[in-house]
Amino acid sequence: MKREFSALVQTQESGRLSLAELFLTFLKIGGTAFGGFMSLISIVQHYAVERKKLLSPEDMLDGVSLATILPGPVAVNVVAYVGYRVRGLQGALVSASAVILPAFLLLLGLSYSYFRFGQLPAVGRFFQGFVPAVAAIILVAAWNMGVKAVRGRIEAGIALTSAGLLLAVGGFWVSVAIVAASGLAGWLLFQGTASGPVQQVKRTARAAAPGKNAGGGGASPLHGAMAGTLSAAPLLGFNSALLVKLAATFGGMSLLLFGGGYVFIPLIQRIVVDQYSWVTRQEFIDAIALGQVTPGPILISAAFIGYKVAGLAGATVATISIFTPPALLMLLCTRFLDRIKRSGGITAGLRGIRPAVIGMIAAAGLTVARTAPVTWISVLIFGAALVALLRFKVETAWIIPAAGITGLLLY
Repeated sequence: MKREFSALVQTQESGRLSLAELFLTFLKIGGTAFGGFMSLISIVQHYAVERKKLLSPEDMLDGVSLATILPGPVAVNVVAYVGYRVRGLQGALVSASAVILPAFLLLLGLSYSYFRFGQLPAVGRFFQGFVPAVAAIILVAAWNMGVKAVRGRIEAGIALTSAGLLLAVGGFWVSVAIVAASGLAGWLLFQGTASGPVQQVKRTARAAAPGKNAGGGGASPLHGAMAGTLSAAPLLGFNSALLVKLAATFGGMSLLLFGGGYVFIPLIQRIVVDQYSWVTRQEFIDAIALGQVTPGPILISAAFIGYKVAGLAGATVATISIFTPPALLMLLCTRFLDRIKRSGGITAGLRGIRPAVIGMIAAAGLTVARTAPVTWISVLIFGAALVALLRFKVETAWIIPAAGITGLLLY
């Protein structure tokens, strides 16, 4: 285990992005990734695969597949995976910190407003405009992945079956069953015919010498903030024991949260409402609502709870604690994934899983689309987003704000 963990400090050859560029890129993505975890994954895929060619489509799909079966927020784990592929452990820390930071800062402001004035900001029309644009972004990501990863009728059948099952039944365990069944199907059907992706992965993700692209130590600004907060807490009048309890609670919960989105809510509620009484039931509901109107993952609601318990220090500790352990587990498993992908049987299984993941992404896009009211405004936003993405290759960072402004003006 120690040997595997030390291997995490090895970087992946890229030579394309500095750590500062990586931070600014994911900061921009984090500030515009409204619409749930699949929206964030789709935006990252659009940037890392389609625009910058930092990862191969197969490598991206492998990361999404791995994140789906591990605990924690799927989207943030995928971001950590991409950062690791580009710039090693430092890239993972910088990317994950940057993508969370906009939502964290926005939720801090909303939490202050909530506890100061006792009401939520009225932003309904602005966010209503996001929904059709987010649906378009997710569906375009599924299309772009499918064009490159679906090679024949078998893969197409797996993708369609995956999408159909999720739309008809849904749920975390259905997703796990789809991944397992598609992996078994790939292992049975593609052995001896799935060599292509392995060579491509070896070319695009070959390990470099430690420190070659790392540019220094492995700590991100956000993790430095947590260390500084805990060490300076007594001097600033904070309860150190309470902050440690927050860190242990949210860190422990993070490794038990399988499934994403609303699957997390009951477990968190039992602990922070029923067991510790850190927030009331109504405050917990409002925390989830605030997490939904910010970009990024719904687990950013942890910042609201931490803020209620211990102010800014509590928000910082709770946020870092709930995202860090799953991301580290993701990176550790990535090292094992790199090794087992040399096996022909594993490569065949991954070839079966990739179209299943594409089907899951498409199902997520259709699910988001169904939540939007069918009006000429939503159709206009959806169609304009599709044209902008497919025809003009516009960055999603421009599409999301434009959709929000359109919704604000027309709804």
